[in-house]
Amino acid sequence: MKPVFVPLATIALAIAPTQAGAQADALTAVSNHLKAVTTMTANFSQTDRAGKTVTGALSLKRPGKIRFQYQKGVPILIVGDGKALTFIDYSVRQVQRWPIGSTPLGVLLNPNKDLRSIAKLLPSANPKITLVEARDKKHPEYGVITLAFSKNDSAPAGLMLEGWVSIDSQNNRTTVRLANQRFNGPISDKTFLWSDPRPKGPRG
Repeated sequence: MKPVFVPLATIALAIAPTQAGAQADALTAVSNHLKAVTTMTANFSQTDRAGKTVTGALSLKRPGKIRFQYQKGVPILIVGDGKALTFIDYSVRQVQRWPIGSTPLGVLLNPNKDLRSIAKLLPSANPKITLVEARDKKHPEYGVITLAFSKNDSAPAGLMLEGWVSIDSQNNRTTVRLANQRFNGPISDKTFLWSDPRPKGPRG
């Protein structure tokens, strides 16, 4: 019997729809998880590009609200109030604000975000881990975020957010790892208030 040779192009065409389908299924699963999460609390560890690590507590309430409460001795607070993400440095009385949608965290905080238009699946060495990279091609200045999810039947839509790596418009890389994640419990809106350290009076 003569060997049968199948052209590489034919193999590629057979594989490509399968890969595309798997990617679509993974993105749908991630989208279903994000839509199923109304609130989340967790402990976090945050490592910057210099390798410095700090810890703290995370509170998230969708849409648009998030709070990074850092460990004692770190005079920094990051709060999203539904509209803006605010960085407060109490040591120098400095406040910076950005629209939430123009930060890498926007994909986590907007339950109506269409992941298929901004995200893609990344290769993962662990079949139990799903890696999704999200970026707005129309706005590269918004930065990029890579989310890591593990399969977990007890978590919303069967996925557990384990953390993320974000790169902002200044190319600052930040790695966040989560632990003790709890979903869809009550979180007061007062959690996302913050005290302004700037002196009272007119501000330019």
